Amino acid sequence: MTKLVQSFTLLIVFTSTFFLSAQQLQEGPFTQLIIRGVTIINGNGAPPRGPMDIVVEGNVIKEIVPVGYPGVSIEKSNRPVLKAGGKELNAEGMYILPGFIDMHGHIGGVAQGADSDYVFKLWMAHGITTVREPSGRGLDWTLKLKAKSETNAIIAPRIYAYTGFGQGSKDGISTPEMAVDWVRNNAKQGADGIKFFGAPPAIMEAALAENKKLGLKSACHHAQMDVGRWNVLHSARAGLTSMEHWYGLPEALFDDRTVQDYPLDYNYQNEQHRFEEAGKLWKQAAPPYSEHWNNVMNELIALDFTIDPTFNIYEASRDLHRARRAEWHEDYTLPSLWRFYQPSKVSHGSYWHDWGTEQEVAWKENYRLWMTFINEYKNRGGRVTTGSDSGFIFQLYGFAYVRELELLREAGFHPLEVIRAATLNGAEALGVADKLGTIEVGKLADFVLIDENPLQNLKVLYGTGAIRLTEENEVVRVGGVSYTIKDGIIYNAKMLLEDVKTTVKEAKERENFSILQPGVKR
Repeated sequence: MTKLVQSFTLLIVFTSTFFLSAQQLQEGPFTQLIIRGVTIINGNGAPPRGPMDIVVEGNVIKEIVPVGYPGVSIEKSNRPVLKAGGKELNAEGMYILPGFIDMHGHIGGVAQGADSDYVFKLWMAHGITTVREPSGRGLDWTLKLKAKSETNAIIAPRIYAYTGFGQGSKDGISTPEMAVDWVRNNAKQGADGIKFFGAPPAIMEAALAENKKLGLKSACHHAQMDVGRWNVLHSARAGLTSMEHWYGLPEALFDDRTVQDYPLDYNYQNEQHRFEEAGKLWKQAAPPYSEHWNNVMNELIALDFTIDPTFNIYEASRDLHRARRAEWHEDYTLPSLWRFYQPSKVSHGSYWHDWGTEQEVAWKENYRLWMTFINEYKNRGGRVTTGSDSGFIFQLYGFAYVRELELLREAGFHPLEVIRAATLNGAEALGVADKLGTIEVGKLADFVLIDENPLQNLKVLYGTGAIRLTEENEVVRVGGVSYTIKDGIIYNAKMLLEDVKTTVKEAKERENFSILQPGVKR
């Protein structure tokens, strides 16, 4: 009898805890939501402004009202009136930004053992309310998640699905006619665009022309297998709307060669060969501000071409220890994901076969030249967006996105330009700037709320926050996104992280797992 009572009591406690947890993770939507007294950092490059009241009805911004001046008490008579059944969120002293857009967001991976719920919560905990998935586990799988996200049936960002070119075709694509048929079918299935990796010129030209005619967007990772005949400039001229990473761009800038200077024992299937030689590529391109360098840049800008650099995903190449020892791995990286990152001849991006000082020095120079191009591209009016490509090379979902913001800052972007790359530029590249990207009346209610000023220190956007020493000589953590709002629904960002932490802890306990650095035995 006692055991029965104890079991019943435990069931009640478990059920209550689960219910409370669900309530703490999200709240809404509301007929009316008023965010009170907040300072707006918009995605259009404008300086901060506050205090402001933002009125949301359903999932649409209805009013943005200045309600006073910094350091002065706010007069209630100047404020929008809360309607019956509405919700007020006191955000005095806080900062609000448009929801972040990750333009290179893989929704987990089978090899990494990362499921969508884990990935989505890490993204949403870092203010990422929209992702472009550039090819994943299949269009049907992604579209099902997209539909659930659209109805807010799951905790997830908005999803724009780009199908990997040729994905699902039984016999591959070997003719321009086959390429056109595949592109038409992809559009009929509901894809938002296509992710290319390169193909023979005639096939690329046919596919891009048809995709453009259908009004869909496109992205490309110009893989080494085809870049010798078809680089970024060829793609942009044919109708490609955006590029990822930087492959294909140095090749367009070659002025004394036509192919990369590969060692004669190079093998693309060898991950160390692939990534080590990639770190030497920018030095083979035309030097910054030379005539050819300028001509390529200016033509890409004239074509309204978007560059999504994903600086963060290669950062371990220039500083392996930093990426490998990031403080969030212990609490937020799944055991399966940690194993995937380890030196391997099979796992993509696990190229630590023999990585040392010489490789890192080469990559540091690679970054210097790459960042010079990207910063100048932005300065001349070119569109640069923010993407993370997380789940590879020690880069964790959500955390890697914030690191990308820091690397844009390192490249020379003003913090306001960084925020614009993370918001409005992404919305423009997706073709949805009428709905997303800035905080404006009529747009969708996607926001990031934080109690620190991210312009002063982008590190406050990390889920682990930033370290600060108080006047009392106490070391504290500050920041971390407080609330992510999507479609007018308030998500408690810190509780989302706690949920992920619990998931990781349980996985470690099941496997009796603890993080060990490569080569260290338990």
